[in-house]
Amino acid sequence: MSRVCYFTGRRTRAGRSITRRGKAKYLGGVGRKVTGKTKRKFKPNIQRVRAVVDGQVTRIRVSAKAIRMGLIVKPKRRDWSPPVEAAAAAE
Repeated sequence: MSRVCYFTGRRTRAGRSITRRGKAKYLGGVGRKVTGKTKRKFKPNIQRVRAVVDGQVTRIRVSAKAIRMGLIVKPKRRDWSPPVEAAAAAE
């Protein structure tokens, strides 16, 4: 499955990790030098949640940011208890 948010469209992005050595000038050194750049991936924090989409309760993949923003509507909690006459007949 793809790592894409249903609401915001956030997906895995490419970037670089920069490696440096040396002492910063403001600390008395001659400056930081770049010694390497390697490819890396920035992955979004995707969660699988049950949400109400178009009146249907479905499982969707959304980013944690979308959950914090309140873009998803969670379904009502089920409040089930056995019928009274069925519980009396069981005793």
